[in-house]
Formats: sequence, structure tokens, C-alpha cells
Amino acid sequence: MTAGTKPPVIALYGVGRTHPGRPPVVALRPTDLTVHRGEYLAVTGPSGSGKSTLLHLLGLLDTPTTGRYELDGIDTGGLRDKDRSTLRGRRIGFVFQSFHLLPHRTAEENVALAQVYNRTPRRTRNAAAVDALRLVGLGHRTDALPGTMSGGERQRVAIARALVNRPSLLLCDEPTGNLDSANAEAVLAQFDALHAQGYTLAVITHDPAVAARAERRVTIRDGCLTVPEVV
Repeated sequence: MTAGTKPPVIALYGVGRTHPGRPPVVALRPTDLTVHRGEYLAVTGPSGSGKSTLLHLLGLLDTPTTGRYELDGIDTGGLRDKDRSTLRGRRIGFVFQSFHLLPHRTAEENVALAQVYNRTPRRTRNAAAVDALRLVGLGHRTDALPGTMSGGERQRVAIARALVNRPSLLLCDEPTGNLDSANAEAVLAQFDALHAQGYTLAVITHDPAVAARAERRVTIRDGCLTVPEVV
């Protein structure tokens, strides 16, 4: 790496995951994958293909049984659980199919709560939450409760929550799975805008229309990740 060059956001070197048992279950075969800063990656594959296993490994929610995973140049393999949690909270923003918003908290409060575990000073949390909501076009809905919002708006609140800590990676799991076509399009347009602003996105999906929005696509089937060669 040359001086001044930042490391990849994601670098997998022979990373695999096998669940113990009789017989052991290979959920992800040894995989190499590099995702550079500012890339927009889609991971596609059918149910049971290994997408969830890969998501959990990328999100530091699980540990590989083989290989090495570097996040922002940090080797995650030797980290203690506390350090993994800290790294995850600071470097990864999650967007799930279900929005996971607290129903009796406003949009602003839901986003601000994501900063608690990062020890962000209380005096700056609300301002940062409002800025994140403005980034996703919801500056006018800061006081709204989730029950008064459309599915697309709730998902954009979830995106704002994922962005509020300024993560290196936005990791999305079937982000349009609970949305109608109009709201799904609004969320995908938001991802397009974030990509244009330089954010790094990895979207796990079975939907070809969602995958088609990414600049780069890889597929997973039966635990095998296929990464097309860059021409």
C-alpha cells in the first residue's frame, strides 16, 4: 500500500464458516473478497445460500472458522468481544428488512439512540440525529412517531440511524423486503445518492432489481461466493 492510500473497507482472505456438528455444516466456503472505499456492492443468492452467514461475518456478529477478515485495515480476528463490539459500532451501520424502530420514540430519538453505545456526548446527539435525518430527506419529520410514517419513511429513518455515527460501511440486509414498489424505489434512490456521496454500501438481497442498482455484484450459492473478475 502506498503512502496516503487507505486500505479496503472489506478484505476477506480465505474466510469461511463451519458450524460444528455430526457432520459439520459448511455455511461459507473459504472466500476472498475486497471492497474498496466508495464501492456499492450487491450480494445475491437464493434462500439458504449462505447470504446470512456472510452478513454476520461482515457485520462482526459472528467469527470465521478459517481465514482473516480486515475491516478498514484492522485485523478483526484477534479482537476481544468488547473490542469487536466497539469496532462494529463505530465502523458499521446496519439496515435490516425490519426497521427495528422504537414505536414510542420520535424519528430523532430513534436515530440519536444509536450514538449511546459510542459514548457520543449527550449534548451533540440530537444535532447529529437531525443532520442524519436531513441527509435522507426527512428533516421535516424529526418529531414523527414510526406509526405515523410510511414504510419507506421508516426505512429511511433506519438508514439515518445507520449513518449517524459516520460508519465506514453501510451493511444492508434485504432493505426493501417489507416495502411496496414505490417505497422500495425511494429507498433505492437514497442508496444511489449515498453512493454518489462516497459512502461504501454492501447490500445482501435475493431481488435482481435491487442488485441491479449496485455498481458491482457477486453471487453466493451453496456457501460458495463467486466474484467476477474485474476487466
